[in-house]
Amino acid sequence: MKTLEYDVAVIGAGAAGLATAKVTSAAGYRTLVIDREDFSGGVLLQCIHNGFGLHHFKQELTGPEYAGKLESEARESGADFQLSTTVIDLKPQPDGRKLLIALSPSEGVFQIYARSVMLAMGCRERNRGNIGIPGTRPAGVYTAGLAQRLINMSGLLPGKSAVIVGSGDIGLIMARRLSWSGIPVKAVVEIRPFPSGLNRNIVQCLNDFDIPLYLSHTVSRINGADRVESVEISPLVNGVPDETAAFTIECDTVLLSVGLIPENELSKKCGVAINATTGGPLTDAWRMTGVDGVFAGGNVLHVHDLADFASDEAALAGMRICDYLAGRRPGREDAVTTGANLRYVTPNRYIPGEDIQFFMRSMVVDDNAVLLAELNGVEIMRKKLRNVAPPEMISVNIDGKLTQSGGELRFSLLTGGDK
Repeated sequence: MKTLEYDVAVIGAGAAGLATAKVTSAAGYRTLVIDREDFSGGVLLQCIHNGFGLHHFKQELTGPEYAGKLESEARESGADFQLSTTVIDLKPQPDGRKLLIALSPSEGVFQIYARSVMLAMGCRERNRGNIGIPGTRPAGVYTAGLAQRLINMSGLLPGKSAVIVGSGDIGLIMARRLSWSGIPVKAVVEIRPFPSGLNRNIVQCLNDFDIPLYLSHTVSRINGADRVESVEISPLVNGVPDETAAFTIECDTVLLSVGLIPENELSKKCGVAINATTGGPLTDAWRMTGVDGVFAGGNVLHVHDLADFASDEAALAGMRICDYLAGRRPGREDAVTTGANLRYVTPNRYIPGEDIQFFMRSMVVDDNAVLLAELNGVEIMRKKLRNVAPPEMISVNIDGKLTQSGGELRFSLLTGGDK
């Protein structure tokens, strides 16, 4: 069996994996980027709209342009690529290395030994089976990402008229894309009382095209024999569909934009513990999982709102991988927990006295909130936040001088009278 040996194996060639590869290869560590697709870039290749790169590259790019710059940086730094290749197993070895079993059409089954591994597999879309919409099972039901790939990469139109279920960013962007392609979008239906996507996408993709957004509504039935014919939409009253107030919209296409799930089947095989809230690995301050030498970053760790942030976080993980390969270890680490109005915070641990960046998600909508950090119950930071909402991640840097004493670091989001 063919065997390869590397210092770093990066699984996934999207925004996170490419950013990691640039850092580790530039530091002189032999790095291999592995991806099951024929081209690197991941989902970025089908995102032909602009808005990428403003944070990471300080310029506005389309998805393919952003991916191209990341790939160029990784290759120029010396990273190797193994594309059209799927990693089917990941096993820690007694000598500390990790064994990756890989499969490709050209190589067949082969193995890769790596001193460290970066998990950067991204995420997948939730589908109809995940949300259980009643009705028949006709053709014409797609995830928003699949429809995006069909139009932008294959030049195929998914239908003639559409309803979008969920107001996630991919769905909002597809509302605009379908409209540009001559496919009228008759409605976007969101189960929550507020949109799931970024506000800029609500404005640019729905308001600019006069597409109605039904908040606190659900698609209670999909109708059709061979092809979708219509959907039934019901308002929610106390969280329950009110079918007496239901109405029907005729369409032949339904796009689902109902959330993303970090892709962690391989992580679980390796013995990585999963955070029940984020669906991604539990990690320490270095973004290292509980399996020694296995790191995680980007959407496989937690779903990001911007690809730039996934790249930034993965680059930080890349620097820590270099530390790990040089023989350094985090040392003492203490717990990070969440308080009021926060869904999660990552990483899950911190090193007392060391600067660190945290990412977290709000559970509420508020245009004048306060982020509070407490160490062992004592306030160490208070930061005003504008336009807080669940779709947008909160990022905060904590100065190591504030945490030198160590202990439980707790973040809370204060709203209304709590401030």
